[in-house]
Amino acid sequence: MPAFAVTAEVARKCSALMAKQFPPRESGNPAAGSTKGSGRDQQAFFNKCVANGGKIDDSNAK
Repeated sequence: MPAFAVTAEVARKCSALMAKQFPPRESGNPAAGSTKGSGRDQQAFFNKCVANGGKIDDSNAK
């Protein structure tokens, strides 16, 4: 599987989508964890987003 460079724009977009999908328990404290999903779920979501070029199917998100 060939490796490719992730652009900063795609990474920022996916990070914002991930924060929206997995809101933190305490606002402004990412170490407090997420209200839903585990760290593994968040990582899988981010990787899927990056693989799709910053696009996520919104039918599942909610």
